[in-house]
Amino acid sequence: MNFEILLATNNKHKLYEVRKILSPHGIIVYGISDLNLDYKEPIEDGKTYKDNALIKANALKELTDLPIIADDSGLEILALDGMPGLYSARYAKDLGGHQNAFVEIFKNLENKPRDARFVCDIILVNVEDKPLLFEGICPGLIGNEAMGSEGFGYDPIFIPEGYDVSFALLGEDIKNNISHRGRALKKLLTYLRINGLIKK
Repeated sequence: MNFEILLATNNKHKLYEVRKILSPHGIIVYGISDLNLDYKEPIEDGKTYKDNALIKANALKELTDLPIIADDSGLEILALDGMPGLYSARYAKDLGGHQNAFVEIFKNLENKPRDARFVCDIILVNVEDKPLLFEGICPGLIGNEAMGSEGFGYDPIFIPEGYDVSFALLGEDIKNNISHRGRALKKLLTYLRINGLIKK
């Protein structure tokens, strides 16, 4: 029997990525648009990734009995005091898109260390009587230029530790195995397996 779960997103890229990772384990992942829910996009004004993920999860909690996963993630650049971090999506939007954000980041990193990391916090609700947190971190570097067209967001400029090309060039199987979201989802899978909710 398949385990059904609702991912708190309308982002097709994120939904595809999560489905790719979870579906081999007998998990059916619905996006918000797959279900006829009276959903209003909440304001993500939390102070942490966990806060924002919880805001998204709680916005759906009263609308369905399905287990819900919500995530928030960001790119943290050490030399820029962790920016854009929690504001990664807004940072790109305010600059008119990710390509412009890349240019701004490269400019701000001139003659500075390029250490960075992606962080992802996933919240699971409607399973236990409290929200559960699964965090994934992927360390790496900001490249000298954008590389590749696969992936989305900041993938073309992020080179994960142990590799010499960006997320956008690694291919989805490798990326999903080592990415921040992939690592957080592995912890989620372990929890579901230990608690007998999935078998694989």
